[in-house]
Parts: sequence; C-alpha cells; structure tokens
Amino acid sequence: MFTPTAMSSNLIPFPAKFNFTLLPSSSPNTPTSSLLPSSSLLSFSTRLHSHASKPHYHHHLPLLATSPNSPAPSVDDQSEEFRQAQEALFEFVQAFGVSHEDSAAISSGSPRYLQMLVDGVRDLDEHELWSSWNCDDEEKGLKLKGFKEKVSYMAMEKGDNGKVAFLESFVGLSLSSAMNVARYLSAETLPGLIGKVKYMKEIFFSGSDDGGIIGKNSRRMMMHLSIPVDDDLQQTLAFFEKIEARRGGLDMLGSKDISFRYLVESFPRLLLLPLDSQISTLVGFLEKIGISGEYMRNILLLFPPIMFFNIKVIKTRMLAFKELSMDERDIGKMLKKYPWVIATSIQENYKDVSIYFDKEKVPKESVNRAIRSWPHLLGCSTSKIHLMVEEIASLGVTNKKLGQVICKSPQILLRKPQEFNEVVSLLEEVGFDKETIGKILCRCPEIFATSIERTLKRKLKFLSAIGISEVHYPRVIKKYPELLVSDIDRTLLPRMKYLVNMGLSRRDVAFMVRRFSPLLGYSIEEVMRPKLDFLVNTMEKPLREVVDYPRFLSYSLEKKIKPRFWALKQRNIECSLKDMLGKNDEEFASEFLQAETTEVPPSLSPF
Repeated sequence: MFTPTAMSSNLIPFPAKFNFTLLPSSSPNTPTSSLLPSSSLLSFSTRLHSHASKPHYHHHLPLLATSPNSPAPSVDDQSEEFRQAQEALFEFVQAFGVSHEDSAAISSGSPRYLQMLVDGVRDLDEHELWSSWNCDDEEKGLKLKGFKEKVSYMAMEKGDNGKVAFLESFVGLSLSSAMNVARYLSAETLPGLIGKVKYMKEIFFSGSDDGGIIGKNSRRMMMHLSIPVDDDLQQTLAFFEKIEARRGGLDMLGSKDISFRYLVESFPRLLLLPLDSQISTLVGFLEKIGISGEYMRNILLLFPPIMFFNIKVIKTRMLAFKELSMDERDIGKMLKKYPWVIATSIQENYKDVSIYFDKEKVPKESVNRAIRSWPHLLGCSTSKIHLMVEEIASLGVTNKKLGQVICKSPQILLRKPQEFNEVVSLLEEVGFDKETIGKILCRCPEIFATSIERTLKRKLKFLSAIGISEVHYPRVIKKYPELLVSDIDRTLLPRMKYLVNMGLSRRDVAFMVRRFSPLLGYSIEEVMRPKLDFLVNTMEKPLREVVDYPRFLSYSLEKKIKPRFWALKQRNIECSLKDMLGKNDEEFASEFLQAETTEVPPSLSPF
C-alpha cells in the first residue's frame, strides 16, 4: 500500500497479478450504486485477489449522497476499465487514512469524478502522450503500463487528494461545484472532512423532510424584511435567492437529501470549522437553550452564518433582549421562530422599534409581549410600522388600546395598509360603522390580519348557509367576532351538529346563533354537554327552553345555575331560564328569596 507522501515521487506498487470482480451481495439493504451494470446487482461486494495476501473486502455505502441530477452511467462506463478505475480510487483515498467502508462509499458514489479520470487516461492513451504529459519525469509515463495505475496517477496529479470525489459522493455536489469547494479545503485532511460531514448530517439532517415549512418560513422572513441588512443577512438572502432559482425553489430547503448540498455550495467554509471547538460547542449551546436537532436544522438553513458565530458573541447579542424579561429558554423559543434575531441589523432595529412605540405612548410591556410572540416585527422598519399604526388610529385605537391589539395579534403591524382597509371596507359593507369596527379590532384583531377571500368571506357564506340572513350579520358578529376566524370544520360545524343530534332542528340552531352567537365557541364536552344534561335530567326542563334562552350556556354551572336552581326548588318556585339566570344576585334574592341580600347560598343541592 502506498502513502500520500510517496505518491509524489514514486510509482504506486501493485500486486503482480490482480483481478477485480463484482459479485451480488446477499444484503437487501445496501444502497444502490449508480455504477452497477444492471438492476440485478442492487448491492455488491468486491473481491481483490492477490497471490500475496488475497484480502476479501465487503463494501457498504454509509451516508452516500448521490446527486439528484446524476445521469445514469453509459454502457461504456460499465467496462472493465471503469471498474478498475473504481478500485484505483478506492485505494487512492484509503491511502489518506480513510476507513475501508468510507473508501468504498467514495469510489462507488462519485461517477462523474471517475468518468473524468477515465476520460483523461483514455485521451492520453489515444494520443500516446503519457511520456510528454509529465515533463519532469518522462520515465514515469513509460512505467505506467496498466490502466488502473494510470487512473491512480491521474487522481494524484489532480492535487485535491480525493476531496472532489468525497464531495460528490458524501455531499452530493456536481463535479464543477465539488472542484470549486475543494479549493477551500486544501488544508483539511480527508478523514477529518468525512468526520465533520457525518457529524453535521447526523445532528442537523437526520430527520425527515419538513414538507416545505422551512421554505415557507424563509419567504415570510424575506417578505417582512424592510430594513438595511448586514453582511450576514446579505449572505443569507443570496443563499435563498440561489435556491429559489433552482427547480423546486425554496420548498426544497427542507429536503434532507438536498439542503445540505445547497448549504455547502453556498457556504464552503462550513467544512473548515473545527468540529470540537466550534460545531459541537454550538450544538451543545443550542441544546442548552431548548433547541432540539430538528429545530437546529431550521435555524441553520434559515440563518447559516450562525455556524460561524462565537458562542460569546451569541450570548452577548441575546443580552440585547434582557428588557423583554426573557431567560435563555425564552430566547431559544424566539430563535426558533426567527433565527435572524441575532443578526446585527435586526438588533439595531429592535432599538428603533422600542423608541418608536415609546413616542406613541404604547405600554412597554405590550410591545415586549408582541415581540416575544412575533419577533418578525424586528425585521420591519419603523416607517412601515408607522403606516399601519396610523390606519389603526383612524378607528380610534391608540396608546393603551393599541398595545392590547398588538399583544393579541402582532402580525397586524406587518400588514399593508391597503390590506387592512379592505377588511375595514368589508365590515362596513356588513353594516358596521367606524366606531364599532374599532371595538371589533380591539376584541379580535386577528380578523384584520387574515385573508378576506379564504377566511372572512367564507364565514359570511357559512352564516348564510345555516339560515342567518344578512340583516342579522351585524348582531351575530358583534356578539362573537371570533367566529370570523374560527375553523368551520373543526369548530363551528361540530357544535351545530351536536345541538342537532340532541334533538333540535337546524332552524332552532340558527335561531340560537342569531340570538346568542358566542355559543359557537363553547366546548362541547366542557360546556354544552354538562349544562344541557343538567337542564334535561336534573331540572327536568324541555330542551326547547335553551332555544328561547341560549344565553343559558354562558353561565357557570357550579357557581350560578346549580345554586339558583336548588334555591328555587326548595321553595317550589317555577320560572323561565331567563328569569332564573338573567337577574343579578340582588334582583334574584329580592324577587324569589324575599330577602334583601346580595348573596345566594353557594349550593343548596340535597345531594
């Protein structure tokens, strides 16, 4: 076996007689090699026969990253020469201290690199240029008589010491990208690079594909960015743009088979980072603040420069948010939501945003809660935020009320004024005036941050479908504006179906919704079922009474319904649900208990 040092001056020694054969393997789980001549050889073993030692090798392919656009090898590539080239590459990289298993993975997973070597040897053979190719030692060319020896020499002359083949096989880079990245890695050892890639893949990319979530988040972060960016963010945006231009766009960012390749192409310095003092230290720190492997991948892909940050720098930047009353775990949650939060430009804008809301006399705690909930606000310029604040103020919502709004729905500040006004116009068409719209905004600001077509108009159609006429829309929405952002299939319809199954008609239910729409938000198991069960089975009243007085469902069963019912039962008093529950304690006592007290016995149940 040769050594890398010896290769530069001496010929590579080979056994006098050498045979190379491919045999089918019995293992069904070995990854398919794109170099195999037929589908019958889905996994294989290689046997090297030498009269000296006759070693027996079994090749398995760990962490092989075949590029998705790798073309199938041509018939010529399945020649004996190509298989000899594989073996030559196997021995070549193994001489650098690469394990037997990893050497097999590299030689089997780098078809483009092998083809380049094979083509180079064939060209020199065809034109009989071996003697003149190396002017320093013409005799060397004359000694390279075997094809495999020539491939080994060709690989040595490339000067990358096997790194290009490694980047093609383990990372999945194209040949041109692998050659470009390899230039950055000249000082790195091949075993060291393999260890880093294995570690990073295991920690950051071992999970399943995310279904496009990372891509969706990247688009959202870019869409709401309206401030000058620092170098780190500029590099991140360039990374996003490069991926968006490729097939599949940013949706491929969360693909575990492709995203690591994209990352290395754009940030080749990742492979220069020390494993112990930088990569594993960062991983340990992220775990400490509550960020698991899956979220680590999200953070790394959404803000790759974090990998180059010193831990002390990250901690210092986290201290900028001490006014938010956040501990390390809270900051970890914010980092999950918005990895750009530790970028210099975002931190500077945080100061500007805080100063702006101070001038607007918005309570600081409200601003802090809004940022903790939706840190994307920190990527928005104060001039853009001001446009939305003005629109909200036109509805009479300012200062403390504005603070309440952004606490509930901080996303509203990232809306475009035109989008906000379209919601206002829709509510005006329903029948609300500006003052009432302002009250609706304070109670349920989520309405103004949602889609008109996909959400709001669908809810209006739902009301019409269940029998609520347009003239009653204002009453229904004013009492329960949350229905406009409630899920039809998971929230609204199940409650209606439950009431129908209890024996009420669809018309009865529509009448109940018209009179008291908040019932559409009550839990079936925690509110509706126990109260209706008590009404029918204990109070022995017909279900029809809840149609006449649906507000019955809003009162506390233990604190109001039961105490008043048992107080009336003891006195043999019969009354409607409205008379029983619609009065305050003083009025109830005065009319039914004939005592001037504001207290009703907490429970007069005989059970």
